[in-house]
Amino acid sequence: MDTAFGDLWKLKIPTKASIFAWRLIRDRLPTKINLRRRQVQISDAFCPFCRNEEEDASHLFFDCTKTQPLWWESLSWIKTLRAYPVNPRQHFLWHTNRRHGKKNYNKWKCWWVALTWTIWRHRNIIIFSNESFNGSKMLEDAVFLVWSWFRAMETNFVMHYNQWSSNLIVGFGN
Repeated sequence: MDTAFGDLWKLKIPTKASIFAWRLIRDRLPTKINLRRRQVQISDAFCPFCRNEEEDASHLFFDCTKTQPLWWESLSWIKTLRAYPVNPRQHFLWHTNRRHGKKNYNKWKCWWVALTWTIWRHRNIIIFSNESFNGSKMLEDAVFLVWSWFRAMETNFVMHYNQWSSNLIVGFGN
């Protein structure tokens, strides 16, 4: 097992979220390109968000013009502006490095899982329920999800969602 991802399993998040993240990092999600690689007939291989590129994990989660702004927004919470890799494994490693101390290291790992999982869930809603893309809703859902995980992860985390979500710079910067 890759030791870089060993602590993914130690996060206090639902097991299905950890499994999802592991599958994303290992490029084992049923993206349209992966399905085609497995000889599944796909009539439309394009990204359901932008409709401009074929749907592989790198594009869908990190390089799509619709999902990139979600990552840039979250980087603004810690006042960081720089390019990041689009390969899922490298993105995870870059996004969860220890530049902000151990407590924030775990927060950023949780955030990475919450945002990628939310992107995947919204992708499935678009494909299977014919909904339209809503980046604001996606970001809001990911913020709520990670807040609920933080409440479970930290025994002294008592901040109300509205208070915490209205000041994410403090929520992720401390």
